[in-house]
Amino acid sequence: MSDQDSSSTSASQTEEELEEELEMDGEVNGEVNGEVEGEQEEDNDRSSERSAAPSLSSFSSSLRAVIRIKQKYQAMKKRRQELALGLGGAGNPTGAAPRTSPKIFTFDGLTPIAYSTLAAAAPQRKKRKRRKRVLFPNSGGCRAPPKQEQSRAKYCLYLLFAIVFMQVYNAIENLDDHVLRYDLEGLEKTLRREVFGQQGAVEGLLSHLKDYLSTYVHNKPLVVSLHGPSGVGKSHLGRLLAGHFRSVVGETLVLQYYVLHHCPQEANALHCASDLSAIISEMVERAEEEEKIPLFIFDEAEHMHDEILDVLSQLVASKQSNEYLNAIYLFLSNLGHAHITKHMLHNSSSISMGMSASGRHSNLVKELTPILRNTLEKLHILWTEADILPLGLLEKGHVMECFLDEMTREGFYPDHTNIERLAGEIEYYPTVGGHEYSQTGCKQVVAKVNLL
Repeated sequence: MSDQDSSSTSASQTEEELEEELEMDGEVNGEVNGEVEGEQEEDNDRSSERSAAPSLSSFSSSLRAVIRIKQKYQAMKKRRQELALGLGGAGNPTGAAPRTSPKIFTFDGLTPIAYSTLAAAAPQRKKRKRRKRVLFPNSGGCRAPPKQEQSRAKYCLYLLFAIVFMQVYNAIENLDDHVLRYDLEGLEKTLRREVFGQQGAVEGLLSHLKDYLSTYVHNKPLVVSLHGPSGVGKSHLGRLLAGHFRSVVGETLVLQYYVLHHCPQEANALHCASDLSAIISEMVERAEEEEKIPLFIFDEAEHMHDEILDVLSQLVASKQSNEYLNAIYLFLSNLGHAHITKHMLHNSSSISMGMSASGRHSNLVKELTPILRNTLEKLHILWTEADILPLGLLEKGHVMECFLDEMTREGFYPDHTNIERLAGEIEYYPTVGGHEYSQTGCKQVVAKVNLL
């Protein structure tokens, strides 16, 4: 028993001395403390279990524990010295293998300058803004926001949009049906095939008709006035329009009025004006009942008397009743033909040879419309309500097309040599800018073909 007491007292004294040395050093690793405490507990358990064993075994176990503690302490102290000298680089002996233990960073070996540079290189964290806390009543706690009731007016709005869409769609369909009733595509093919040299004027006339006939309700009638020199195709264009509309709206809703035929005497001008007014009133009333648009064609309008012009001016005015607003008035005359001829002869050299017919006609309309309007408005106030379309002079190639069409109608063989000979007998203006314009247009074509 005395041997055990002496060994235990020596072990306790050794442990107390080691603990004092560890406290003087100031830092003991957590892992070593854990291991030491674990081993001490294991040794105490073993010593308690082996209390009945001989004294020699208990002394040897205590001694081994002391030796292990001392070895671990020396190893930890050596590691701390190596880190202090240069993170373990200078403390290794020559020829020894490099240590693989993890390197622990400390601020012991850093100078103030190095610490300042390291602190400057370290990225600064942005301070997060503290979110405002949502405070709830003490009694209620956290509550979800109340659900807003959906307004029933939204569904009414959707229904209104659907109704408006259907109305617009039906209106577009009705417009298409209204245009198809007049077969403007067939009219366009006919005019392009039968009228020579006036493609620009044809496009302008068709544009006015499409815009006007696309609906049945209007605020004023459509008034178009075609002007051009003799023989350029004004009367022929009027006959084609009259034939097409007779096949579409009926014979009773189309009027072709030739002034020199219906009212040749100026003394009968007042009576002719009264009769014309009654005819137009009857036709527009019938067209209103049938929901159609009538067509009135006035050829040779330059011979109209003032009384007839006055009556027509009152009929085309926009202050008339509804049935008078749904009508088409077409005037054909050679008023202002001198301005058209002069303009084309003086500007033919500036007109590009590669320009299309529609391009030439657009330039012709843009330049001649103000001149013709000033001239026509001085003659009568009726022309202020009209859309003016000038028809240009015909070239020699257009005259040859007129001969070819007429000879085909009469049953003659269309010999090109014969056609060129007949076209050469027509009088022409002096060639200007490569254009050779006819003085009479196609007016003499029918007479010359009849002489064959």
